[in-house]
Amino acid sequence: MSGAVKIAAAAVTAALCAVVVRKQSPEIALALGLSACALIVLYCGRALAAVVGLADKLAETGGLSAQVVEPVMKTAGIAIVTRLAAEFCKDAKEGGLASAVELAGTVLALSATLPLMTAVLDMLTRLL
Repeated sequence: MSGAVKIAAAAVTAALCAVVVRKQSPEIALALGLSACALIVLYCGRALAAVVGLADKLAETGGLSAQVVEPVMKTAGIAIVTRLAAEFCKDAKEGGLASAVELAGTVLALSATLPLMTAVLDMLTRLL
């Protein structure tokens, strides 16, 4: 819980600073927001590593191969990065670029799931 409070405090502080600076220099406000976002993501690195470790342990315990678990983790990562990038594009008043980032994220997420879909297809073929 204290980590969430730290993240919220950092985000609110950065947002308030960006609002004040935005009138004089929108570029600096955007850079401030991007920097705050990068720091928050880096702060979450340990928690993310713990989640990946648990997913690997669950896969091993459940007898799932990396071919099944890896696409799920990649898709989640793609979704997170895409969302952040699209939101920053929207903040920069680049709606078209944000839409392109979202489309690219969707395509990349689908392509990341291809090994999982292939594994499901192979399993169905063996059952039939």
